[in-house]
Amino acid sequence: MVALVRGSRSPGPAGDRPLRIGVVTAFPPGRNSLNEFGLHLVRHFARLPEVGEVVAYVDRTEAGPPDPQPGVSFRPCWRFNDLLNLVRVPREILRTKPDAVVLNLQFATFGDRRIAGALGLLIPAALRICRVPTLLVLHNLADNVDMRDAGFAGSALTARLMRFAGRLLTRCLLLADVVTLTIPRYVEFLRESYGARNAILAPHGSFEDVAVPSFAVPPGRRSIMAFGKWGTYKTVDVLVDAYRELLRRGYGDLRLVLAGSDSPNSSGYMAAAATRYAQVPHVEFPGYIAEEKVPDLFLDAAVVAFPYTSTTGSSGVLHQAGEYGRAVVLPRIGDLIDIIEEEGFAGVYFAPGDPMSLAGALAEVLDDPAKQEALGRRNFAAAAGVPMSEVVEWHLAHIQRLLDRKRR
Repeated sequence: MVALVRGSRSPGPAGDRPLRIGVVTAFPPGRNSLNEFGLHLVRHFARLPEVGEVVAYVDRTEAGPPDPQPGVSFRPCWRFNDLLNLVRVPREILRTKPDAVVLNLQFATFGDRRIAGALGLLIPAALRICRVPTLLVLHNLADNVDMRDAGFAGSALTARLMRFAGRLLTRCLLLADVVTLTIPRYVEFLRESYGARNAILAPHGSFEDVAVPSFAVPPGRRSIMAFGKWGTYKTVDVLVDAYRELLRRGYGDLRLVLAGSDSPNSSGYMAAAATRYAQVPHVEFPGYIAEEKVPDLFLDAAVVAFPYTSTTGSSGVLHQAGEYGRAVVLPRIGDLIDIIEEEGFAGVYFAPGDPMSLAGALAEVLDDPAKQEALGRRNFAAAAGVPMSEVVEWHLAHIQRLLDRKRR
């Protein structure tokens, strides 16, 4: 689908004048959800010859302002859990007047407190009222999130109320001119359940156009690696238990690397886990991984594990594992299986929450170097098949068509 739009772009809204594209996103060095996707989204838009400037409306964090990026001007104008984001973001967009705005969102982008998070999700509707052309990149759906498992609800009643509120917010998000989703089932669901005619498929894409990596396992201890924001539906306990089982079976050359930081809903989780498992040999907690250190994190791994009990959408970590040619072990749950089937990834499955099943899946990869390499090569082919550079070209084509329609 991406290839169909290449070479078909029309001039910008002022003839050949380069476009000014706004992007609302979390952004490094902030650590809010989708910050890495936002970094690469902005970078790839800024590289397009049709784009003269990217105006990035990013989060204010204690980590300080973003590093300068070629072709990008930053407007830190919102904070996580701030009730006034609904006012501040549209106000800054109206002040700076981009030709169109891309919003990189999931349901917890603007906060893990219910009111603040919900108000932020009304920004696409506010931009619609202000007649700002918008393209929304939506990474999950409230209908497909287990509210209790993801840390958004403490009881079944609260979960039902959250699901109802989520449906209302979904209808507000669909007020964006174009809504792109990374999973085909999500597009079908929005069309069937909400009657959405502006919901379309856009692959997640690999972050960079990467060279072919080494598929060999580095010398030394073989590394089992997991990477993410931890504490809700992503927990390290089942993986540590699986690792202990492998040690019990005699796998003496292993180490376990649990990389990443706390989920916004689970402050302090990783520090507590590090204390809890301090006596387990060769378990490492490197914490937040800066962008420039991500390649080494993956290339040092013999296998990448996904100890999830549910998902909230597409997995950026799976795409990164593919970019670096790593084998993966995955829980047998819906969204990850959808991605594998639709985009060509491959892995060894285990039963969610079952450490013995996870240990068996890890052993299947670790015991068979040929299978490990074959999985890595297949995942690299899947990730490299649709680079984000092409996905962003596809987004731009839709933006230009949208601008053409609005000028008529």
